[in-house]
Amino acid sequence: MLLPYCWLVLLARPTQAPPPAIYATYTYVAYTVYDLTNGEPPTKVPGVGGTLALHADGTYDKRLSLLMGDSGPRFFTQHGRFTTSGDRIEFSFSDLKGADVQRGTFRYEAKARKLTITLAGYPPGNKGVYELVATPPPAR
Repeated sequence: MLLPYCWLVLLARPTQAPPPAIYATYTYVAYTVYDLTNGEPPTKVPGVGGTLALHADGTYDKRLSLLMGDSGPRFFTQHGRFTTSGDRIEFSFSDLKGADVQRGTFRYEAKARKLTITLAGYPPGNKGVYELVATPPPAR
């Protein structure tokens, strides 16, 4: 027996929303690059810093800094939208190169207020893993 379309909509699994506590401002504490093309172990990037703010309206603000050898820090600023579904996360934004999307997974540890984001890299199989900790909420 075929079910009418309206029943299929009712039977569809709802997307799991992230916990409300995930909407916060985080400080970058670590960044590790996994490059499978060179056979080297993962690279822990030194001097990572900055913040990532995830807002309940689906927008985000990223201010990331990395030490790049003797040339000093390199700064990345990104503003856009993010969506989640289960443990999947997607960041969409526009920069000087045009519109882009970064896809990956996330894990939120409520007790430690820690957020780990793994973003797919290029070529496929490569990835970047960001570890962040939520900054304390402002005092009232």
